[in-house]
Amino acid sequence: MPLLIHTVVVWLAGLFVAALVHNASAPYPFTLVAHLRAIRDSAPLVLALAVLAFGVALVGVALAARSRSVVPLALLATFAAALVIGDAAARESLACRTTLAKRTTLRVAIDDAAKPGARVTGHAVGDRSLQHCQTPAFVRVQSGRAPPGAIVVLTGTARATDRGLLVDGDLSTTGERELLRTWRGRTGEEIDRLFHAHAPLVRALLIADQDGIAPDVRDRYADAGLVHMLSISGLHVTIIAGALLTLASACRIPKRWATPLALAIVALYVATLGAPAPAVRSAVMLATVAVTEQWQRPVHPWTALALGAALPTVTPAVVLDLGWQLSVGGMAALVAARSMLRRVRTIDMARVNGRWRRARVRRLRALTGWRATLMREFVTGVVATLVTAPLIAWTFGRVSLVAPLSNLVAAPIVALLQPALFLAILLAPWHAAAQLVADAAGVPIALLDIVATSTARIPHAALHIAPTFVGACCAGIASAAVVRASAARRWMPTLLVAAAALTAALWTPLLATGSGQFELHLLDVGQGDAIAMRTPRGRWVIVDAGRRWEGGDAGQRVVVPYVQRRGGAVAAFVMTHAHDDHMGGAASVVQALKPARWWEPAFVTSNDTYRTALLAVQRAGIPWQRVHPGAVMQLDGVTFEVLAPDSSWTAQQHDANETSVVLRVQYRDIAFVLTGDAEANEEAWLLSQLEPAQLRADVLKLGHHGSRTSSTDAFIDAVQPRLGLVSVGVGNRYGHPSPEILDAFAKRGVPLLRTDRDGVVVVSTDGREIFVRDRHSHWTLDRPSGVEHP
Repeated sequence: MPLLIHTVVVWLAGLFVAALVHNASAPYPFTLVAHLRAIRDSAPLVLALAVLAFGVALVGVALAARSRSVVPLALLATFAAALVIGDAAARESLACRTTLAKRTTLRVAIDDAAKPGARVTGHAVGDRSLQHCQTPAFVRVQSGRAPPGAIVVLTGTARATDRGLLVDGDLSTTGERELLRTWRGRTGEEIDRLFHAHAPLVRALLIADQDGIAPDVRDRYADAGLVHMLSISGLHVTIIAGALLTLASACRIPKRWATPLALAIVALYVATLGAPAPAVRSAVMLATVAVTEQWQRPVHPWTALALGAALPTVTPAVVLDLGWQLSVGGMAALVAARSMLRRVRTIDMARVNGRWRRARVRRLRALTGWRATLMREFVTGVVATLVTAPLIAWTFGRVSLVAPLSNLVAAPIVALLQPALFLAILLAPWHAAAQLVADAAGVPIALLDIVATSTARIPHAALHIAPTFVGACCAGIASAAVVRASAARRWMPTLLVAAAALTAALWTPLLATGSGQFELHLLDVGQGDAIAMRTPRGRWVIVDAGRRWEGGDAGQRVVVPYVQRRGGAVAAFVMTHAHDDHMGGAASVVQALKPARWWEPAFVTSNDTYRTALLAVQRAGIPWQRVHPGAVMQLDGVTFEVLAPDSSWTAQQHDANETSVVLRVQYRDIAFVLTGDAEANEEAWLLSQLEPAQLRADVLKLGHHGSRTSSTDAFIDAVQPRLGLVSVGVGNRYGHPSPEILDAFAKRGVPLLRTDRDGVVVVSTDGREIFVRDRHSHWTLDRPSGVEHP
């Protein structure tokens, strides 16, 4: 049924474009978005439904009459309907979140155990007047405790974001619970009790909870090309279904009963997980194949994939979910590889009269033995790597070159591990038996980690790249063309399309321009600082470059790929002070990005990292400048002004923190203050030297990672920020940010975002409004009435 497949592809493309238009955090060209939004605003939902009905009617006519002339109209109508319906659904969801955010109290069903200081996920639900208004919630608990699955009442502040509600408040229990969430929470606690150190990995594999996986573990699996195994995917669901059918066969249960029973258990398992899109896709495909085989009318794998990919789009925003994208892309690669293998022929050679001659030609699928199996699996891995490479590169900034090899070794381990983990949870009521299975599962878990570690250590195992958004889309088109070529009789034209798309992907970074807004990117470099600011025309000013470690640094690993992905020249690098956690990656940034100028306080130190950075500046021929108060750099309508330190103050100091460069950045009506590691003494010096208006700003990057020795009450009151930013490492031994600082911002009602919890934070502005994006969501910062900033 090629028409069904093409219709689903067009439908998904329309939803994807609609989601991008609605999602303001996506880094697409703003001029294009303006035009698309204008088209969107002129098309009401009624028109969309009419277009969809027209498209369905045309599809019916085309199927009945097999008229190819109707097909383009049908596909065009389907695409138009997907565009408008996808956007209408996004608007309705945003309206729901906005309405709930205005409530002083919220009812939330939480997924995990809640306690003061914890961050838990859940689902906010409306009252009787808003029965259909439900949205994900990310809760920061100020006070109160509740078990997993409990329905609680939250009293506090809530912000509407693109992915749900961000809530800070006090909770109280209602005595109600949601059965599936409770079961999932208790399963997580049981996993912690059974698997101990391996619990974060097992949680990811069984209940799709990846919060506990350390960043270095995730990076290792990404380098090895195994990052898709750290989440519930179609592979895991298929393995469990296969294990259930094998068990039923061993118990001599007839297939006509075993198949529905296995599908029912899989459906319950998927529902308990919260119906993640990859698991739903796999379950739909399994059910489609099983039912059609039962009716003795088996469907083509492409048809089953089309149905599995389309069903989760009852929630249109799912097309932006990485798990769904990888699941659909990986399955498409698998089907494509099988199609290619049907055409591949092998040539057997024989030695005749001292010469090698062709003996026979065989199709690869006709081969038997372990060599043929390895070849088929390797070819499948190569195709899967090519197809999913744009998604992996965009999300993780790398493409694993060893993925076909690592997956070839890891797949049998996961096939053994997944049923064992599932069995351990089923045996949880009998602790001794469950612990026995869990201990036995420790062996394949260790083997999986060994495979990831060893393959990630292979020289040049991963290619670190930073594609632009347009470049990633072009690479995605190339991947789709490769998949299409596998099913086409004439594959050369499709491969030419792939080649053209790859060429465009390579050239797009050279064409990168600004977004038309000023952007501040607070990068996640662990316990350190790195800030990249982008002007409306796409030029960068980088402040600090994070820490360094044995064999690498944050400049090379984080800052350089981040800037290169988005394109644009670096106009300046500002080193706030000579401490390793701020300038550890400076030399790498200088060598790779060649900033046009270098600013620093010139505090005398014998730090080796500082010396390395200065040598890199000298070799690159970059102008060096000691900053002083009043120094100003104008760049594309943005003013960068130095507030501190002056040379006399710097000469008196013994701590480099107290010589930190303090910048005030202004774009039209919006101002930012960046303080490096400035502590109380330097803040007091600023208060004594400057007028209050010179310090006032909308956004404050806190000094010294939120330490109690910085961000004094007097300084916060002088700046009057509407948003605070903290660059801090996960679980750092310093206790940053300090409870005193958290309380100070909470009492003032000022949101405080931190890289250890919120990841990379992007604050952008058009000069009037401030838009905030973090790991979880994006939202617009409210301007309090009566407050004016110069």
